[in-house]
Amino acid sequence: MDLTSTGTTPTNDIRTPTRTSLRKRASLPRWAPAAVLAAVLGAVLVVQLLTTFNVVTLLVGTALLYIVGIYALSRTVEGRRKATDRLVTAVVTSAFGVALIPLVSVVVTVVGKGLERLDGEFFTYSMRGIVGAGGGAYHAIMGTLIVTGLAALMSVPLGMLTAIYLVEYGRGRLASAITFLVDVMTGIPSIVAGLFAYALFAVFFGPGVRMGVGGAVALAVLMTPVVVRSTEEMLKLVPNDLREAAFALGIPKWRTIVKVVLPTSLAGIATGVTLAIARVIGETAPLLVIAGTTTSMNLNPFEGRMATLPVFSYYSYVSPGVPRDPYLDRAWTAALTLILIVMVLNLGARLISTIFSPKTGR
Repeated sequence: MDLTSTGTTPTNDIRTPTRTSLRKRASLPRWAPAAVLAAVLGAVLVVQLLTTFNVVTLLVGTALLYIVGIYALSRTVEGRRKATDRLVTAVVTSAFGVALIPLVSVVVTVVGKGLERLDGEFFTYSMRGIVGAGGGAYHAIMGTLIVTGLAALMSVPLGMLTAIYLVEYGRGRLASAITFLVDVMTGIPSIVAGLFAYALFAVFFGPGVRMGVGGAVALAVLMTPVVVRSTEEMLKLVPNDLREAAFALGIPKWRTIVKVVLPTSLAGIATGVTLAIARVIGETAPLLVIAGTTTSMNLNPFEGRMATLPVFSYYSYVSPGVPRDPYLDRAWTAALTLILIVMVLNLGARLISTIFSPKTGR
């Protein structure tokens, strides 16, 4: 059909973009946020130097002024949407930086004061017969390793078996009751665990009992719910297809758990157990109540008092001898040693997770 004969003109179905959509919005250069941060930091630093310098005030003031400055600049140049995005990004980043302040402060303080006695004598000598300078925390280090090892030996099998029951077998009121009790135990204060262990051992050994195994029991009470929760979550991540495939081959359920479910979740379980150990290794209150302290070496957790690093650091700091400085130096070095042990445990957890995690690549 000839469109010219009808008097109509052909129209184009493709819509022509409006002038607004073709307008190129202005954008801040990439170096603008860094420039705003540098300008704000310089201004706050000048004010601090003219008044009273304070690191916390410097950082917090810089963060607040940077948020306001970057939002105002972006709102003027880029518009409301981009300014809102930069505002949220600045708030989240600043909150993260402010949250790091106490962590960095603790690490810097402990490392700075703990390096004073971080020598060979500290790791090879006890405090027996030492008054003033010298001596070390070898007896406390060994006590910490023994007590924590016994706690792990008690809590890890119990926690893993409880988690396996809850995930693979638990149904009904009993499983709900166990889950509720585990949730309650997760929030138990550490001093309550120490009093429980003391009351338990006082029944058999009389009042005033102090034993390393009692401290292990108290730490096991704190560790068990953490192991249960971490193991339970890892077992839930195992796909049901793996279980059903094993059942289809006629494999019993217990063997499926041992040969399929546990190996698949081994990396996560090992990570959770390691983090649980790192969580209780620095507990002080329960060990003060039941394990006590001593200046001599005691490698038998079933007889007499046993020194541990947290208690050693506590007593060295709150009741130093004369002169004070050697005792305070040992306290800070003991705290630094605890941090190093926890760091090694966390690195070990990551290494275990990397080695034993299921390989997804073909």
